[in-house]
Amino acid sequence: MKALILSGGFGKRLKPITDYVPKPLVPINNVPIIEWQIRYLKKFGIKEFVICSGYKNEQIENYLEAKKNFGVKIQYSIEKTPLGTGGAIKNASGFIDEPNFFVINGDVLTDLDLRKLQSQPNSIAVVPLRTSFGIVEIQDDKVMKFSEKPMIPQYWMNAGVYYLSREIMKFMPKKGNIENSMFPICSSKRMLSTVKYPKAFWHSIDSHKDVEECSKNIVARHYDEFIFKK
Repeated sequence: MKALILSGGFGKRLKPITDYVPKPLVPINNVPIIEWQIRYLKKFGIKEFVICSGYKNEQIENYLEAKKNFGVKIQYSIEKTPLGTGGAIKNASGFIDEPNFFVINGDVLTDLDLRKLQSQPNSIAVVPLRTSFGIVEIQDDKVMKFSEKPMIPQYWMNAGVYYLSREIMKFMPKKGNIENSMFPICSSKRMLSTVKYPKAFWHSIDSHKDVEECSKNIVARHYDEFIFKK
């Protein structure tokens, strides 16, 4: 089984750190994002990786080579210009010779059980929607309760982890994001499925605040023990 890690972004919201290192090498609790990801995927038996990178890709390659690739096979699909998530997958199609493969956004840390996702090709992992703001519950114009960034369980959001088939590659754009290219086409054809993860550890690292919140939850949820325990 093979996994694509989409690591081609500039990480502009993580400046000035990303002026010096690419986003995949931004450390969370002293471990770079891409190391968390490879170790996570490896726990589910994935031994072959394609890193879809562009910005400062040499630093990513040097880091992984210094770590002896963590005992897995790693190839690189390099973007000369930013291609977006869909374009990155399309650009890496020559590395995919299996009928199905995993894809993960390069800024996601999670403990999603990939075996559930693997039960059906062209599946998207979804997690409960999380608001970016506190919620005020009101009754008769009186404040009843404050909830800090609660989950909204009746709505689900894309977790950025996919199990796709090679046949779906034909719907990928040469340039553009998967969310507004392949997804609308394939959903209209009823080709996509979802797997719900209501209680998963899940963080998308897009800002300095995300780094801080993820760092705290790694400790609180003992995520490091899950990743590093043999």
